[in-house]
Amino acid sequence: MRSHEPIVAIATAPGRGGIGVVRISGRSLDAFLSRLFDASLRPRHAHYLPFKDKNGQAIDAGIAIFFKGPHSYTGEDVIELQGHGGPAVLRRLLDHCLDMGKEFGLRHAEPGEFTHRAFLNERLDLAQAEAVADLIDASSEAAARSAMASLSGAFSAQVNTLADRIVHLRMLVEATLDFPEEEIDFLEKYQARETLEGLRSDLYALTQQARQGMILREGLHVVLAGQPNVGKSSLLNALAGDDVAIVTPIAGTTRDKVIQQIHIQGVPLHIVDTAGLRETEDAVESIGIARTWAEIEKANVIIHLQDARARNDVLDTAITRRLPARTPVLKVFNKVDLLEKSDQAPFLAQAHHSANQQAWPGPDVPGNTLPEQALGISAKTGAGLDALRQKLLEIAGWNPSAESPWLARERHLSALNNAGEHLALANEHASHNDRVLDLFAEELRLAHAELSSITGQFTSDDLLGEIFSSFCIGK
Repeated sequence: MRSHEPIVAIATAPGRGGIGVVRISGRSLDAFLSRLFDASLRPRHAHYLPFKDKNGQAIDAGIAIFFKGPHSYTGEDVIELQGHGGPAVLRRLLDHCLDMGKEFGLRHAEPGEFTHRAFLNERLDLAQAEAVADLIDASSEAAARSAMASLSGAFSAQVNTLADRIVHLRMLVEATLDFPEEEIDFLEKYQARETLEGLRSDLYALTQQARQGMILREGLHVVLAGQPNVGKSSLLNALAGDDVAIVTPIAGTTRDKVIQQIHIQGVPLHIVDTAGLRETEDAVESIGIARTWAEIEKANVIIHLQDARARNDVLDTAITRRLPARTPVLKVFNKVDLLEKSDQAPFLAQAHHSANQQAWPGPDVPGNTLPEQALGISAKTGAGLDALRQKLLEIAGWNPSAESPWLARERHLSALNNAGEHLALANEHASHNDRVLDLFAEELRLAHAELSSITGQFTSDDLLGEIFSSFCIGK
């Protein structure tokens, strides 16, 4: 990004609203400000005035605020024009700013460029900058609270504390390398092993918190799969609490995927209802079935929904064999309410394990057992749905008692895991008979670099471009 050029963009979301904001940022905007309003604005004070075009005609009337750098969001001079939120009004105001700013090199901002400049000017570190986008995209109160905690620096503070402790140990090791005769006594003299063990323990705890934060941010991609008319759409509606999918007694009603986001204890789940799986000569239904298998390949969790009245069905067995082995599959038997009362109890037990399976006196194979990890539900009455929700959280690895106070991304978790591997290798070198301190020091350096990549101290330009390009324009 051309960070020396002033930039402008509409900072509010597209569409109509009571208020709309046009934001401008640059290294020195005093001259542009005088050109725009033919007057000076007192920094950090709200000025109500007309926004006029070059012919003196009023475009709008609103509030202008001037933030003098470095005391601004980007660390540069920032002007915010707050007017009415009509698309046509904001577009005219934006075009007027671009016209008045031509001689100053003013251009339209690229996605995420305001926040990128805040990062470059050290107003935010990289984890905090990412939290800006996460706060905007938060789909639950829990996610919004955690994103705000990340934005305030809670995650970065823990990462930086751990990185500083690694640097301190590195300093001792590398100082010792200059005096080879002291290498033998270093590990004992400075309790390096004990210090390293404490670092590994605290890094593990931080990694577990990050895993919780990533679950809260990313959620789960859950695909409902099974034969036609087993109740996939009914289950989607029951979980969503609304009629989001069409339900009829006719098998094969769903021809294409239907996606609905729900929240369980603040964790987002993207539930995908799919076309029923069966052999068919219907061209349209065949396309839907092909799309179902495509969704199954992308799933984090597959709910294989079956009819409780038709256990050991040949087609269900064929579907099970084709499901990807790498993806968790939860067998769920629906329509338990249609069974005889005496046959319902085993189905409504939660999360069966192989060592504790119950006899299933089902209508087709008397004395059969429920499969391991199977659940019985009724999408119609709601029976068993709470157990299903809890099981989905369990598969996700969500632990409410260990809820992260901040959000995390996959790259954060990857960096923490990599740092853990380097500390484990450092521990091996410390335990080796040769006690090769130069290798010990190198693993500490690599662990420190991984942690620093989280906050952006050591980050490639390609990664920065990828991160900020995902932001909305105006942010």
